[in-house]
Amino acid sequence: MDSLVDALSSAYQDFVAASAVVLESKESSNGQKTAATDAALENFKQKWELFRVACDQAEEFVESVKQRIGSECLVDEATGTVSGKPGQPAASGLQPISAVRLEQMSKAVRWLVIELQHGSGANNASAVHPNPSAPFDARFSEDAAQ
Repeated sequence: MDSLVDALSSAYQDFVAASAVVLESKESSNGQKTAATDAALENFKQKWELFRVACDQAEEFVESVKQRIGSECLVDEATGTVSGKPGQPAASGLQPISAVRLEQMSKAVRWLVIELQHGSGANNASAVHPNPSAPFDARFSEDAAQ
């Protein structure tokens, strides 16, 4: 992360310096178009693009960290590992489930969404859950107890 911040900072400093060179070249040429102003503008354009790339990379990094933290929080909540931390609210009263079970349920939900999107959800609903009155898959002991 430090290298990402350093790259972003460096790209920003280069961009600001290039903008100063453009302003100075315009002032020294009395606003006339010269080879020096064209070169300064071209350099400014390059530094702008590099700054944008650095910003995009930083944004991608932040998004990936947000997703990872969200996933970790979800697993922590589901497995009950956050209930003992100081400063955290009391447990919700739900039984914790294993991370493996959480992943299995997540995959099952994804498959159901895909089936519904393809219009075959109604036809295969009974195949996924043989007992339609049971909201969970009875093959797993955690679900059968609920």
